[in-house]
Amino acid sequence: MIHCAEKEMDFCIFLIHKLAESWGKSTPEAYKIISDSNILDEYIIPCFDTLHTLGAEYLVEDVTEFVREKGVAL
Repeated sequence: MIHCAEKEMDFCIFLIHKLAESWGKSTPEAYKIISDSNILDEYIIPCFDTLHTLGAEYLVEDVTEFVREKGVAL
């Protein structure tokens, strides 16, 4: 994971929990999926300023779609 500020880290933790809940996976499993696919470092953290203004449901749908585009089975 690239270096990020506390507010970005809090957002990532929030989003990982929401993704895990939606995907029926554990929090570590959800983290591994978005970390291994580089979505965390290449999308979520760099786009924090925009993403943190969006609703949780939209964020989960957006990241889920991105994960599937990367060829990751959920």
